[in-house]
Amino acid sequence: MFPDELADVFGPSGALARHMPGYSPRPAQRELSEAIGRALADGGVLVAEAGTGTGKTWAYLVPAFLSGDKVLVSTGTRTLQDQLFHRDIPRLREALALPVDVALLKGRGNYVCHYHLDRLGQDPRGLKSIDEVQQLREIQRFVRETGTGDRADLPAVPEGADIWNRVTSTRENCLGQECPFVRDCFLLKARRHAQEADVVVVNHALFMADLALREEGITDLLPETRMVVFDEAHQLPDTATRFLGHSVSLHQVLDCARAMEAAGLAHAREATPWSDTARRLEGAARELRLAAAPVGLLPGARATFQALPEAAAFDEKLDGLIEALDEALRRLQSQEDRHPDLAAAARTAQSLLERLRQWRLPGRGDEAPAADAAVRWIEAGHQALRLHRAPLSVARIFSGFRRPGQTWVLTSATLSVQGDFGHFLRQLGLEDAVTHHWTSPFDYPARGLLYVPQGLPWPGDSRFVDAFAQALLPLVEACAGGVLVLCTTLRAVDRVADVLARHLGACAPARPVMRQGEASRGLLLERFRRAGDAVLVGSASFWEGIDVPGDALTLVAIDKLPFAPPDDPVIEARLSACRADGGNPFMEYQLPQAALVLKQGAGRLIRSEGDWGVLMVGDGRLVDKPYGRQLWRGLPPFARTRDAECARDFLARPPEAGADSPAEQH
Repeated sequence: MFPDELADVFGPSGALARHMPGYSPRPAQRELSEAIGRALADGGVLVAEAGTGTGKTWAYLVPAFLSGDKVLVSTGTRTLQDQLFHRDIPRLREALALPVDVALLKGRGNYVCHYHLDRLGQDPRGLKSIDEVQQLREIQRFVRETGTGDRADLPAVPEGADIWNRVTSTRENCLGQECPFVRDCFLLKARRHAQEADVVVVNHALFMADLALREEGITDLLPETRMVVFDEAHQLPDTATRFLGHSVSLHQVLDCARAMEAAGLAHAREATPWSDTARRLEGAARELRLAAAPVGLLPGARATFQALPEAAAFDEKLDGLIEALDEALRRLQSQEDRHPDLAAAARTAQSLLERLRQWRLPGRGDEAPAADAAVRWIEAGHQALRLHRAPLSVARIFSGFRRPGQTWVLTSATLSVQGDFGHFLRQLGLEDAVTHHWTSPFDYPARGLLYVPQGLPWPGDSRFVDAFAQALLPLVEACAGGVLVLCTTLRAVDRVADVLARHLGACAPARPVMRQGEASRGLLLERFRRAGDAVLVGSASFWEGIDVPGDALTLVAIDKLPFAPPDDPVIEARLSACRADGGNPFMEYQLPQAALVLKQGAGRLIRSEGDWGVLMVGDGRLVDKPYGRQLWRGLPPFARTRDAECARDFLARPPEAGADSPAEQH
């Protein structure tokens, strides 16, 4: 596919060099772009692992722009989606001087709904605090001025503010064409633009939501395209598992009861005893929560379908809730033509009823059969109960979503284990894909050092976390830049942060120690970058998507090898299935999965050619266990040491560009 055009774009005097300050040609970037061009010509699937610094974004956007075909680009998060749409694409479009029409499309919960905003504005009882009064005014002003209705464009109202749930719509409570504001609907405008645009930018969550809806026969969410590019593709298996399953919470049932009562009393007061019906539904929900109380006493406050305590009692109360919800649905359906609010409440009740029926225990005649085996489990809190259902494997559904001749490109820095893509491909059913790997252009041996301390207890020892924190302290003291500590549990986050804060707080001047949960992830990262020498301690969500260049991050410390917890219901079921098929769950699933996550965490350290620093891994299994070799060989080729003094010296003397690698000590 147009190799001469690609050479012109990526060459030393090409469009990118002329229009992008600091751009320099990278052979791997051009080769990746050419491979994508070939995949587009062949209509196949390309799985491309490209190390940090390769330039993946330009590599896939250039052939997408030059092809003239309709292309869908799916990113890992909404933040990356916004960055691509608002920063990267405009720069490339200007450099190439191409009139490419690009649309940004997110899930409906990201767009303000005129109807629900209007209802909230007319009913001040729906506001829960003085803050929400001000937030409502901000949103009302925003709607008058915005052209998109995208909540990301209104930073004055925090992303996690509860009011967003009341001024956006769901698939069930959307009034569709019956909405009095249908001509102004931000969501419909965004979807229409997506149908017309040359390039559509979405995120994995929206793509998977579309996939799930197509499984139900609904096909009007995303447009048909010639090519789909999945950036940050390593996230796809987990995202697919989440969206191809479903959850039901008792909060949703109680909200449904309240919505039914309000709509019924407002628009069909004399038709049926709405309040009595709502009370029966609420009572049945509370009885089910009480029946699930034994689950709250179990480790993690959860139980799988097979291990549910007092299952007969739970089954009885679940039957009662299903019957109460069925009664509510019948009453709503008998009156739904009288007002759109009644129809919306009926759709909500129908959706909840279908999902609850799928959770019936064995022996019930109306249990919905599944095309693939499903994993079911319950989470129970003091005032909450949530029923989950997830596919054991997403391979068939995900791979089957690709239509014949459509090109798929899946790219990330972490898709293989030492060049073996098998684990990733099997998860998504893409065993026939073409695979390629391009290494990072960074000088890892000279710029980075992997340090594994000697003498720490094994991770299963109760003394491990404190020992890890104590071993980390001398490196933190030697490090003039920022420190990112990645833990495998929230309990470890708090313990390590406590130890570091107590020690560093006594120093002069005191050094800031931040921990996950103190503020939103975005706010913590902003403070971390601005401080330049802070310590940030986080868990799962901090292992990827963090880009802090320069001296603001020169030490990354990982407490333990990131093996997935075997008590996670989905993982437990997958390991059991592997074992039942005669496989080795540890070697075939747990080890390659840990290798990919470890590589993600390690990738936080060096993000640009000028970055440098130490990666500390406190888990001695990385060196002392036979399988450890497979893990550390999958990391960037840092120099390696087990000598604490060597690690401190490296932090104290930043390497010069072109410097020799520090001595390796195995």
